[in-house]
Formats: sequence, structure tokens, C-alpha cells
Amino acid sequence: MKKSLTLLTAVLVGASLFTGCKKEDSGDTIKVGLNYELSGQVATYGRSLVEGIELAFEEINNNGGVLDKKIEAVKMDNKSDTAESANITTKLATKEKVVLILGAATSGNTKAAAPMANKYKVPLVSASATADDVTVDKDGKVRDYIFKTCFSDSFQGVIMAKFAGEELAAKKAAMLVDTTSDYSKGLADSFKKNYTGQIVAEEAYKSKDTDFKAVLTNIKATNPDVLFVPGYYEEVGLIIKQARELGIEAPVLGGDGYDSPKLLELAGKDALNKVYYTNHYSSQDTSEEVTKFKEAFKAKYNKEPDAFNALGYDLGYLAVDAIKRAGKADAEAIKEALAATKDFKAVTGTLTMDEQHNPVKAITILEVKNGEITFLEKLEP
Repeated sequence: MKKSLTLLTAVLVGASLFTGCKKEDSGDTIKVGLNYELSGQVATYGRSLVEGIELAFEEINNNGGVLDKKIEAVKMDNKSDTAESANITTKLATKEKVVLILGAATSGNTKAAAPMANKYKVPLVSASATADDVTVDKDGKVRDYIFKTCFSDSFQGVIMAKFAGEELAAKKAAMLVDTTSDYSKGLADSFKKNYTGQIVAEEAYKSKDTDFKAVLTNIKATNPDVLFVPGYYEEVGLIIKQARELGIEAPVLGGDGYDSPKLLELAGKDALNKVYYTNHYSSQDTSEEVTKFKEAFKAKYNKEPDAFNALGYDLGYLAVDAIKRAGKADAEAIKEALAATKDFKAVTGTLTMDEQHNPVKAITILEVKNGEITFLEKLEP
């Protein structure tokens, strides 16, 4: 009898362990993890993305959910910290037993989360981690469980290099790069490789720096036609302000890291002229998808949506679309559905996932005049 009971216990424990390893939601809801920067240095991005995701999930749940279940968002704050991002991914996968993770906002925090998502075999999708090596490792091997729905840094760098040379007819460019940021260095490398003019200055700064006058003085001495500053709004706002104070009137170019209301607060209206940057979306786009999204977002949050709101909204809908196509709330099936995504219509453009888990989609160029953001052009892939 004792032997039989021991055997039965072993069987039950083994079955329990087997069930625990399989990421499938069998409850009344489908749990989706959110790993975002809700506090810390880039909280603006994380909060905006979550606003978009939560609006999408609210609409979906109000319309019956997916697979006869409601979506349950398990939201955690990575505090804009890479170690915390990795820890949260582990918690979401092992403790919360989510079948899919959305996040993080930045490339650094997403890359920190990626090994944990791969280890626990839970698909992770970022809407804004633009670094080229998010979905592939250093050897170029695709990370099975990692996806993104935004264009890559190299693409932004190519577009801005061509824009500088062809649209602005700039023969000389200066670069000011954040050497602590993979994002900034990635855009800079791509710009440098694709710019047909002369790079007359390459200066550096570090994240959280506030005084840029010395490096800007060096740049001013080279008299560039354009200044390429790939970085995030916190430093870029101060850089633009101080550049204009020093008399640098050359156009300033950058990437989607400029997209924050805080850019205007930091730089000031007068300084924000002849500023151009690549982005995922423009609220001035008159397409049906953008119009409907803007109306819904304003109704919920009483404000104009930014690009990160739109990216989050699209990500929320793509997540549910993948679950629906998977046919079950199972991590492995959802991963396969994500990889097979084709012609998914979204606010930020129709999306098809390529073999490296990167999207093929459009890119937008915006111009800032007197502190006002204006839509310049949209380039299809």
C-alpha cells in the first residue's frame, strides 16, 4: 500500500511539473504580460505604449474577447532598468504563467529580457525596440521567441542619410552620438555608412549628460550643413536648445527617440525649428485606421495620441490576432502565428513579419517648425 501511494504521488508530481512547463492558459482569461518602463528615465515611452495596449485590450474585451475569453493584462514596471527587465520577464513567464509578453520600450531593456523569454519559451514582442540585434543574436541567428513590430535603427539611419543628402542637399554633416546607447550608436553607424557627403565632426556624450556646450562648440567650428543627433528626447531637447544658443542654425536630424511632448519642454519653442526625424506614425495622417484610432484614443484619454500610443495600440491588436490565428492560448502556437503574420492592417502601417522576425512596413518623416510637429512624408517599403 505504501509503495503504491508513493508511486501515485510520483506520477501526480510528474504530471504537475509537466503541466507547469507548458505555457497554456486554461482559465477564464488569457494572461498577457506587459514589461514596460513605467518609471525612470524613459517612462514617457513605456506609459504611452501601455496606454495604447490597454485601449486595444479594452475594445477587444468589450467585443467579446478572443477564443471566448477576455484578455487579462499583467502589467509590471521595469523602472527603465535592464536587470529589472530581465527579472520581470522571468516573473511573467514562471510565476504569472503568461502565454505572451509585450515589451519592453527600449532596445536595451528588450535585449535584456530576450534571453529569459527564450529560456522559458514565451514569445516576446516589442513595438519600439528598434536596434537591429533585438531579434537576432551576435552570430545572426534568429531568436525563436523574440519579435518586433517597429522598423530597425539601420533603416532609420539610411532614410535620414538620404534625406540629408537628397532633400536638404547637405554636403557636410556633423554627428553627436550617445556612446552609452545601442540605439544611438546603431543609427549613427547606419547614417555614416549611407551618407554621401562628408562627415566633418563626430562628437560624443553620455546618457543623463546635461551640458553639451563644449562638444557643440567643436561642432560649430566645422560649419556643418546638418547635425545628426540620434538619441532620446531627454538629452536631445537640451542639445537642440544649447546648439541654437551657440548660434548653430543647421537642421537637426534624428530618429523616433525624439517623439515625446517633453522634447518641446526641454528645447523650447524657439529652438525647435528645422528639426526632422523619422517616426512610426503621424496624427496628421488621414487614413481610415489613423482617424478611427485618434477618435477612440481621445475619447478614453482626452488627449492627442503620439506615435508610441499608436505602436502600443497596434501591438495589442496584433497580440490578439496572433492568439486568434493560433487557435488556442498556447505560447508555442502563438509564436508560430506571430512568425506567419502577413498583411496585418494597423494604424502605423500594414505589417508583414519577415524571416528575422522584423516587420516590413512604412516609415514617416516629420518636421518641427516653431515647436509644432508637421507631417512631411510617408515612405512605403
